Amino acid sequence: MSAASCLLTEDQFLCSICQDVFTDPVAIPCGHNFCKTCITQHWNVNVQSQCPNCKEVFNTRPELRVNTLISEMAAQFRQSAQQKASSSSSEQQAAKPGEVPCDVCTGTKLKALKSCLVCLDSYCETHLEPHLTTSGLKTHQLIDPVENLEDRMCTKHDKLLERFCKTDQMCVCMFCTISDHKNHDVVPLKEGYEGKKAELEAEIQQMIQKRRVKIQEIKHSVKISEKDADREIADGVQVFTALKESVERSQAELIDTIKEKQRKTEKQAEGFIKELEQEISELKKRRTEVEQLSRSEDHLHLLQNFRTLNTAPPTKNWTEVRVSPPHRGTVVRAVNQLEETLSEQMKKLLTEVELKRVQQSAVDVTLDPDTAQPWLILSDDGKQVKHGDVKKNLPDNPERFNTHTIVLAKQSFSSGRFYYEVQVKEKTEWDLGVARESINRKGHITATPQNGYWTICLNNQNEYKALDDPQVRLSLKSQPQKVGVFVDYEEGLVSFYDVDAAALIYSFTGCCFTEKLYPFFSTCLNDGGKNSAPLIISPVNHTE
Repeated sequence: MSAASCLLTEDQFLCSICQDVFTDPVAIPCGHNFCKTCITQHWNVNVQSQCPNCKEVFNTRPELRVNTLISEMAAQFRQSAQQKASSSSSEQQAAKPGEVPCDVCTGTKLKALKSCLVCLDSYCETHLEPHLTTSGLKTHQLIDPVENLEDRMCTKHDKLLERFCKTDQMCVCMFCTISDHKNHDVVPLKEGYEGKKAELEAEIQQMIQKRRVKIQEIKHSVKISEKDADREIADGVQVFTALKESVERSQAELIDTIKEKQRKTEKQAEGFIKELEQEISELKKRRTEVEQLSRSEDHLHLLQNFRTLNTAPPTKNWTEVRVSPPHRGTVVRAVNQLEETLSEQMKKLLTEVELKRVQQSAVDVTLDPDTAQPWLILSDDGKQVKHGDVKKNLPDNPERFNTHTIVLAKQSFSSGRFYYEVQVKEKTEWDLGVARESINRKGHITATPQNGYWTICLNNQNEYKALDDPQVRLSLKSQPQKVGVFVDYEEGLVSFYDVDAAALIYSFTGCCFTEKLYPFFSTCLNDGGKNSAPLIISPVNHTE
């Protein structure tokens, strides 16, 4: 009989009602077996005498007699299971540091296999047996062994923390949900755990993505910096070559300086990229930890340790980190150091280099007839304007200037750099520059930066002024025939050049632009034909 019982599985000795090994097993007419007490209580509760398994109904309650054969086999199976448990317990090892010990063991504490969330104890294989075989304990919730099970109890109500309050972001017991957290958004632990896990995973993924974008941004900045360096080196070579032997040593020093700055920029970028990649690696490890936690049945563990997971590993805020090209202006600064020994030719060469640089930002500009004062005459192609002798009958729309001889361009600019050139040949008076969109266009106008105008002008044939606040009288060696206007929106810079002489006329610096900027043109009055020549928007010759 012992040999036969060994061929049977535990399920064959379990009562389907109590889910425990048979006690006084009886067989009913349909052939199914139950504990005598279990089937009797089942029939006492139900009106009909029905088999709980196959649902066969018996008109007369069957007489129950203990099946001695099954009873003996169940008893031997129970004894065999206990012997097996006893034998295996002797093979178990004592709990090592960092492992959860059994709370029931006396003397040497064995390693726990499971923790019970109902009993709030951890059990080794031997002491876990009742939870696997006893009907009253089999319904308890078992999880992988954890320490400090008392932390899972509500300190106020001494009840198991089995709910999560999303309103207050904390774990609560059932009594808390009807007292301190009444009307709050309370969900089961598992749902709270799943939500937090998803939130944490999404946050980590977002952090990784931001760092990947930052890496691309840094790499792009390095490329721009490299192009800037190449352009500055080429300009520097041109200037110092023209000055021949007198500045050969300065030329070499300039190139070395630019290259060193570029190396530092690249080294800085490499450091940023390495740091970002390290953070990505740490975040990936972090994601792995979260994934490992997600496979655990211990939902409460993640929620209670969420704050620790949310703050580690430490990561840097990369929002304001930039790799800024350090090269621009290096040539100008190097030349300034030699100012006492260099001639006027050097200044001219420098301005030529600068003018060629700003000419790279040339844009196509055309005049806007809707803004032109009625006395102005515009060419069909929108490239020329002059003052006429007859006022045209034009609608006084909000965009139009009605008093001063002003017209704006159709194009506007709210970022970046732009450059255009205007021929002023044979004119005795003119105003040129840029103006912001919200300027006053009616009645008397005072052109100053405070009023939204950044302009220079010619009066009385040879009086040049920058209409700054206060006005600046300009001393020019020659009268410009063509004026170049350059704007760097972000830099807050407006510069005017004598194109033919390759000379800087004036610069407005430190400007704060917050609106669209429009190229500005004023022909001034005809003055009996003395100032009848037009202002002409000219194509930019990049090779001049």
